Amino acid sequence: MQPPRRPSRVVFTAFALLLGTMAANAAATTPPNFLLIIADDCTYRDLGVYGGQARTPHLDRLAAEGMKFTRCFQAAPMCSPTRHALYTGLYPVKSGAYPNHTFAHDWVRSIAHYLAPAGYTSHLSGKTHVAPESVFPFARTRLAADPDPNPDPAAFAAVLRDSAAAKKPWLFIAASNEPHSPWNKGNPAAYPPGRVELPPVLVDAPDQRDAFSRYLAEITYFDSQVGQLLAELDRSGQRDNTVVVVLSEQGNSFPFAKWTCYDAGLASGCIVRWPGRVAPGSVTHALVEYVDVVPTFLEAAGLPRPGILDGRSFLPVLTGRATSHKSHVFGLMTTRGINNGSPYYGIRSIRDIRYRYILNFTPEAIFENAATADSTFKTWEKMAAAGDARARRLVEDYRRRPAEELYDCEADPWNRNNLIADPRLAAVRADLRSRLDTWMRAQGDEGQVTEMKALERMPKRGGADGEGTAKKKKKQSAN
Repeated sequence: MQPPRRPSRVVFTAFALLLGTMAANAAATTPPNFLLIIADDCTYRDLGVYGGQARTPHLDRLAAEGMKFTRCFQAAPMCSPTRHALYTGLYPVKSGAYPNHTFAHDWVRSIAHYLAPAGYTSHLSGKTHVAPESVFPFARTRLAADPDPNPDPAAFAAVLRDSAAAKKPWLFIAASNEPHSPWNKGNPAAYPPGRVELPPVLVDAPDQRDAFSRYLAEITYFDSQVGQLLAELDRSGQRDNTVVVVLSEQGNSFPFAKWTCYDAGLASGCIVRWPGRVAPGSVTHALVEYVDVVPTFLEAAGLPRPGILDGRSFLPVLTGRATSHKSHVFGLMTTRGINNGSPYYGIRSIRDIRYRYILNFTPEAIFENAATADSTFKTWEKMAAAGDARARRLVEDYRRRPAEELYDCEADPWNRNNLIADPRLAAVRADLRSRLDTWMRAQGDEGQVTEMKALERMPKRGGADGEGTAKKKKKQSAN
């Protein structure tokens, strides 16, 4: 199987000229600014704005002023491939960035390239986790007083001042490091361990409750970061001409979320505000993906969509001209090379409005990652060995998977009841498997062959972008 043919320099040059021409023709209009805020390892169901336990007053306000998405998904349940896809509009295998701590092919272009001909400046503050810099030529900053790679509100304020003075539009990506483990920010006293409600996929144990309490506190801390950034925007006078997007990234690092292709691993919160264009307090159930963000920004800026992109603009959904977007979304997981990961365990997945189909390449292998190496999972194993039937089932279900899985995501949002053998859903299974195979072929994804090549896409195991923060060293096993 040959990988997708990379575009030539001539194609990129011609596209750049087209962008420049269109930007000149659109000079009489004022293109919007873009503020993209990203959490890190946050299951969207835990956000208060989505009905979760973590209080999120700033996100609550933002949702009241904009649109909340209930079916937003990403292509990989890990930080690095997620961010590569978000900034490039390409699925992970096509871009080359499909394992964790990865890097994109040198021919790939990102949103910074696509916006530049229209005069935009592009900034990334906080966590990076993308490479190489030639593909992601953002002006980069971080909060110097924080040992973690968190966005700097002062840097955002400077961009607001400088852009206003230069009369240039801007893209500012505020990539938070929260609520990534070890959950040492926020006020856990606000979430007493004995009172928190654990998700049905977690074993009830004291250390699990303590960890979940600290995780909820750090979600509220992330919400305060959102509030700081929005306050800076309000003070700048640029609020009304700025598209604000907040994403929760993949699920948390407890079992059955991050590192899995279940809904809790691939689903994301998404809230968008654009005064005068997006109806306040609106909610959409349209299927959208992270790869759709780049083309959406480009259309909002009046720029064309490059043909190489996998994503499609959901601007019609935002502006109320459409109620649906995609019929299917896709996901993949690669354990090879990740911290505490199985030597190989490749997963591919597809979901429509209701059903999720999952294909596990090597069901004979044991599924392992940082979650199975964590002390809370060790507690699960001890409880299972002592005769706790629920703990035993959760441990077994997490570490050993069948070749195929099928879930009714409406009736079973945590994807616990595998319906693959249900004869009434045979046609659903066949249709989803066929569509998944077609997608893989289009992406140059050869399944297990691609999985075994994952180390070739990880030049610096432990961080392709060279992040070496103190907290990262502490939580290396959780990345």
